Amino acid sequence: MKFENYHPVINLIFFVSAVYMAIAFSHPVYIALSFIAFFAYSVKRCGKKQLVFNLLLIPLILLFTAYYSFYTHFGVTVIKQNYIGNSITLESVLYGLSIGMRAGTVLMIMSLVLKLFTSDRVTYLFGRVSPKLSLFISVALRMIPRANDYARKINEAQMCIGKGKGQGNIFRRFTNSLRRVYILLMWFFENIVEESHSMKARGYSLKGRTAFSIYRFDNRDRSIILLFSICITFIMSMKFLSQTDIFYNPQLIIGRITAVSVGGYIVYFIYLMLPCIIETVNDIRYRKNI
Repeated sequence: MKFENYHPVINLIFFVSAVYMAIAFSHPVYIALSFIAFFAYSVKRCGKKQLVFNLLLIPLILLFTAYYSFYTHFGVTVIKQNYIGNSITLESVLYGLSIGMRAGTVLMIMSLVLKLFTSDRVTYLFGRVSPKLSLFISVALRMIPRANDYARKINEAQMCIGKGKGQGNIFRRFTNSLRRVYILLMWFFENIVEESHSMKARGYSLKGRTAFSIYRFDNRDRSIILLFSICITFIMSMKFLSQTDIFYNPQLIIGRITAVSVGGYIVYFIYLMLPCIIETVNDIRYRKNI
C-alpha cells in the first residue's frame, strides 16, 4: 500500500506540515534530518531521475553557500578575507548552507507532491472551498507532467526541418530554443484555457454543485491521523521550547543537547519517514505473501 492510498486530507496534512517545518526550523540537526528524510523518500518514489536531481542539488547548495558567505558579511568568527578585503565568517557560511538545504528540501517535497497529488485529489480537497482555485491547481498538476512529453515531441518535429536541439550554429541553436519554448508555452496556455472551458461547461463553478468521490475516512486513516497528531504535538512543543532554533547573528548561539532535544530529533525524523516506513513495511509483507 502506498502513502497516496490514505485519505487525501492525511496527505495534505503531512506535506503542509513538512514544508512548514522545513522552512521554519533553523536548527542544523532538524535541517539535516529533513534533507535526509526527503532525499530517501523522493528517490524511493520517483526513481533514478530523482536521484540524479537530488545529487545535483548538493553542488548547487554548496555554490549558493559560497556566494552567500562571499557577499553577506555578519558574524564574529572570521575564516578568511576575500579578494576585496571583506571577511568571510563562519556564521555567514553556516547560515547560507542552512538556507540552501532548506530550499533543496522544499524542492524534493514538491517533487513528491507532483507525484502523489493527482487532479482528482486536488478537486476533492479544494473543490467545495474554492472551485476556481482547485480547477487551476488540478489543471496545472495535470499539465506539468505532460509538458515534458510534449517538449520531446516538439524537438523531434523541429529536428525534421533542421531546427532541433543541437542543430546549426550557436545563433541558430539559440533561436531554435526560443522557438521551442514559445511553442511549448502556447500549448500550455491553450490547454489550460480548453480545460477551464470544458470544466465550466460542465457546471463545475456553479454554487451548490455536488461531487462524487471514492474517498472515505476509515479506521486505517483514523489511526494514522492519531499518530500524526502525537508527532506534530511533540515537535511543536520543541519549537515552543526553542529547541528548533539557532542564532547566527552576531555569533552562533545554540542550545545544549539534552535528552529532551534528542527525543525531538528522533520524533521529527520518525514523523518525516513515516510514509517511507509504511510503504517499505507493506512492500516486505507483499513479497512474503507472494
